[in-house]
Amino acid sequence: MTNWLPDLKTGAGPLYVRLAGRIEDAIETGALPVGSKLPPQRNLAFDLGVTVGTVSRAYSIVRERGLVSGEVGRGTYVLARNDNVVRNEADSIVFTPDSNTRIAERHSGDEMIRFDASAAPLVPVASTLERMTSEIYREHPLQVSDYIRSVSPDWQQAGVAWLSNRHWKPEAANIAPVQGVHSGIIAIIASMTVPGDRIAVEELSYANVPRAAQMIGRRPISVPVDEYGAIPDELDHICAQQHPKLVFLMPAMQNPTLAVMPEQRRQEIAAIARKHNLLIIEDNVYGCLHEDPSPPLAALVPDLTFHISGLSKSVSAGLRAAWIACPPHTSGRVLTATRLLTGGKIFLMTELAARLVNSGAADDISKLVAAEIAERVAMVREIFAGCEFNSYETAPFIWLKLPEPWLSGTFKTAAEREKVLIDSEDEFKTGRSDRTFHRVRIAFSNPVDRDVVRSGLLRLRALLESGAGGYESYD
Repeated sequence: MTNWLPDLKTGAGPLYVRLAGRIEDAIETGALPVGSKLPPQRNLAFDLGVTVGTVSRAYSIVRERGLVSGEVGRGTYVLARNDNVVRNEADSIVFTPDSNTRIAERHSGDEMIRFDASAAPLVPVASTLERMTSEIYREHPLQVSDYIRSVSPDWQQAGVAWLSNRHWKPEAANIAPVQGVHSGIIAIIASMTVPGDRIAVEELSYANVPRAAQMIGRRPISVPVDEYGAIPDELDHICAQQHPKLVFLMPAMQNPTLAVMPEQRRQEIAAIARKHNLLIIEDNVYGCLHEDPSPPLAALVPDLTFHISGLSKSVSAGLRAAWIACPPHTSGRVLTATRLLTGGKIFLMTELAARLVNSGAADDISKLVAAEIAERVAMVREIFAGCEFNSYETAPFIWLKLPEPWLSGTFKTAAEREKVLIDSEDEFKTGRSDRTFHRVRIAFSNPVDRDVVRSGLLRLRALLESGAGGYESYD
């Protein structure tokens, strides 16, 4: 354990941001070498004269940056950093594990295999994108170099086409085009709530939403879940007692559990929303890969629901484009919040995404993506036969139940030592909880080469079969 102690007296921003920066600087300079253990959060908080929460938030930031790895009961350790060096061209392709970018790099067999990202697998789309991009430059030579000053009806029509299903079709006037699902969600929260408002989130969910909401002054509340998602009685009780302004839900192919909320429960959630005037963010980013048997919440309670989906999971991660079907008379507020928070949309990207959808090319690409995911799901089901896990044929990840005596965090650390990165259940917990699920999420869409996917899956299966007794931990 290191005696390292940072100086937070200088610098801009909140203390936890400064502390995260000091940790990163110390790792870069070698003051915190690879493998060194960071001070326990409580001890460092005492030494610095700050709250434990400040230290915890800083540790979370550097963990998300891939600089450290933390596990309850063992501590937080500095990870090795990979240099982006050129590999032997005979090796197969995989993506770099040192960031959340998807930059193709040669895989020598000793690189980390990333099973901790669930964006759309790469399929051949370059010629389509090149053709459409050239058309945009020819047809809009001035707009591609200017600010976006208005929303094109074609962009809104693309939102209608992308969000519609056999149960429901939104009105074009209520569509807000945004730069990706995550930024759209934060724009909704920022525009429809004020600092201090409570935001309800399922206790297992895409945890970057409550983290980002907390950064802009909102207060997340965790809603207990079962195999179908948020439990209506629990949400009703939370609304009566704590009065959240908004709830974030993923009714179709929920991340990470892959729960699909049945229609009866959606009706119950809709009734609770009406009863408490509760706004709903309905994230359908994975649901667009799934033929949902039930109507969306936006069809049941359209005056309170923001229904959002985009292209990152079903077409291309690099196309930062999404659309929100807003309740009547609220799309302008969301677009204003988007501009204030992000500086506004990019014309080229927004126009390109709209053309992909309106021309039908996005649907064609999505079919290729779904077919590639299905091939990988078949591989997963073969290798993990006999194990308990949630999966769908078009879902880019599984939610694996760990056999005794594995713990989620311990298995994640053991997998990392086998050069495979996965997500423990703690990555998806939206608040502090004593509830343990003994699950991990394994996402398999990131590597380009299916042989690399198979190699990583086989390593994980062998690790499961070896049992925790075959894994040696170190202090």
